[in-house]
Amino acid sequence: QYLLIDENAYSESQLASVNNLVAAVFRLEHPANPQTISDLITSLNDWLIDRPDLRRMFALWIRATLMRKPEYGIVLPQVDDLQEINVMLSQRLEEWAHRYKAEGVLKGIEQGIEQGIEQGLVKGESKLLRKLLEHRFGPLPVTIADRLNNATEMELEHWGDAVLTANSLDAVFDDSNKH
Repeated sequence: QYLLIDENAYSESQLASVNNLVAAVFRLEHPANPQTISDLITSLNDWLIDRPDLRRMFALWIRATLMRKPEYGIVLPQVDDLQEINVMLSQRLEEWAHRYKAEGVLKGIEQGIEQGIEQGLVKGESKLLRKLLEHRFGPLPVTIADRLNNATEMELEHWGDAVLTANSLDAVFDDSNKH
């Protein structure tokens, strides 16, 4: 007696090519971008021009859907019509788009900071290992200094362990002794 449809089984492009109310509902649940919502509401408004009862139901549902998703951060007053909700929403779309863009920029900045910290730690490990090697074995050849400058964190860790027990500089960098 029931038909179960998995909304996640359809891509945005598949749903966009279907002009019906169910596809519009699915697209409103997971909009590709803020403009998609406005375009869908305009389409719904056109499709339901002769159905004020459904226009009101969709307006109430869309308002509830947008307000229950914290990532949207949209607060809309009570509305009874799709046209009203589209006007209210259009005033907030630009703000929403800027926030999403800013969040993307902030995420990129956070990732950059994280990478910078990791690189700084590796550079610090390299510098400490260089000092230990120079203290233990004297001035380092250019080839060893280059290896330290281009080393991975794992290599630095291995060489750091080896510097404690190695009898020579060559023994520290002997790759056959890796764990």
